[in-house]
Amino acid sequence: MNLALFDLDHTLLPLDSDHEWGEFMARIGAVDADSFRKANDQWFAHYQNGTLDPVAYLEFALGNLARFSREQLDEMHLQFMDEVVKPAILPQAVALVKKHLDAGDLVAIVTATNHFVTKPIALHFGVEHLIAAMPVLDAQGNLTGKLDGTPTFGPGKIVHTEAWLDRLGHALDKFERSYFYSDSQNDIPLLERVTDPIATNPNDKLLAHAQARGWPVLNLFADGHAQ
Repeated sequence: MNLALFDLDHTLLPLDSDHEWGEFMARIGAVDADSFRKANDQWFAHYQNGTLDPVAYLEFALGNLARFSREQLDEMHLQFMDEVVKPAILPQAVALVKKHLDAGDLVAIVTATNHFVTKPIALHFGVEHLIAAMPVLDAQGNLTGKLDGTPTFGPGKIVHTEAWLDRLGHALDKFERSYFYSDSQNDIPLLERVTDPIATNPNDKLLAHAQARGWPVLNLFADGHAQ
């Protein structure tokens, strides 16, 4: 059994699910559109530039989620999946994940985006295992607005991936082949740890790093959506 890890946003999806969730919340009137979009765009720019403070961002994102009951959030997410996510999913991304699942590989999505936003997306791809930023829940299962543990961002993806594998009785360095697909320079720490790093729809910084390291480059999105 090999290991196949996937980043989500701009890797399997031709969009950023976290940013698009914020846009969706503004569009349906769940948050003040003008102020939220301004803050959302600023955080997204920091992410793209590699200057994001992941804890501060997650507390911003989770704080907005905490204003709603879990029932309300789940109802909004169903609408989000139907209107935003599912129409954006391309067959070549589904086929790539399916190739690893059909091969019997251990497959996980490893994303810096929070678990609430990404779990339904992972399941839509047929992926059971999701490593994502975990929100703190209260006794009723509602989000409190706080982050549980450390972010799944940059080197944090290694920490959380190794902890997940340990719970399953595996170790990252013990697989004969381990794949990680990502679009961003933020994921270079984990890309450096696997046997098969694959720069997928890479941004300019990751593309330069991949070319210098001789890594394969995969462009899943041929319609101009890759970032």
